[in-house]
Amino acid sequence: MATTPGPPESWAFDEFLPTAPSTGEVTIRVRAAGVNPADAKHVATARPGLEFPVPIGYEISGELAAIGTGTRIGSGEAEVGDEVVAFRVQGGYATELTVPAAKVFAKPTTLSHPEAANLLLVGTTAAEMLAVTGAAPGETVLLHGASGAVGVSVLQQARLRHVRVIGTASPERFDAVRRFGGVPVAYGPGLAGRVRALVDGPIAAALDAVGTDEAVDVSLKLVADRRRIVTIANPSRASAEGFLAIAGSMPDSARFRDEVRSELIALAQNGDLVVPVARTFPLAEAPEAHRRLATGHPGGKLALIV
Repeated sequence: MATTPGPPESWAFDEFLPTAPSTGEVTIRVRAAGVNPADAKHVATARPGLEFPVPIGYEISGELAAIGTGTRIGSGEAEVGDEVVAFRVQGGYATELTVPAAKVFAKPTTLSHPEAANLLLVGTTAAEMLAVTGAAPGETVLLHGASGAVGVSVLQQARLRHVRVIGTASPERFDAVRRFGGVPVAYGPGLAGRVRALVDGPIAAALDAVGTDEAVDVSLKLVADRRRIVTIANPSRASAEGFLAIAGSMPDSARFRDEVRSELIALAQNGDLVVPVARTFPLAEAPEAHRRLATGHPGGKLALIV
């Protein structure tokens, strides 16, 4: 947990006994916790309403250790021992955790625990980006950061919608973009021209998962309707330039992401949505996992193993 505002190196582990689940709650024996930039970002500095210590970790995969009386999980009936995932919880960097049952769903059998623990934060973010920009079958959209975790989920979900995606990436990551159905293009000077050379018609929308000024400038240049540009990484430019910014902390975003969880789990169960995992770390090495994540190019998701 974060005992004070600061980087992951300042976090500390503490022993605790999870509370027994009451009606509407379950206790999960954690097998893996997803590692996300938001884990560190949200406790890096003090802000109004944030009281320390703060438990870390928003998504987990594991097994039901206890179920409150008369309680069903988000996906229906469940029994002790069932494998589950939970998203938009607090304190996932733990061995056991008691959480609201509505946040818990049967784990897709197609995914390992490290993969399942990284499905929903990026998956719901990607789904919202496609939804708010109105990406429709037959359209071409521009995706900044196509080889990153959110980008990979956008690519897969867009392919299922028959939306063509031109995705920015470094040349060494082009194969990853192609693997998930995108058309790669190198970021850097001249990006707008390279994108135009790949399309006959308009770029209908732009989805920014990196937040650079280049990403914003090119999006504004290529997309006619600013209501079809969205960022998850540069809210200040969005406010100044009149396009969309979304975040899990926004009520509308939180509501959408909660509603789409079941759909994404079903896609994963069908094999239509995968989660590339680059590396796992023991739970005690959470700060090292975040140091790796901070490099910006981990090559896939990272997970903590309990």
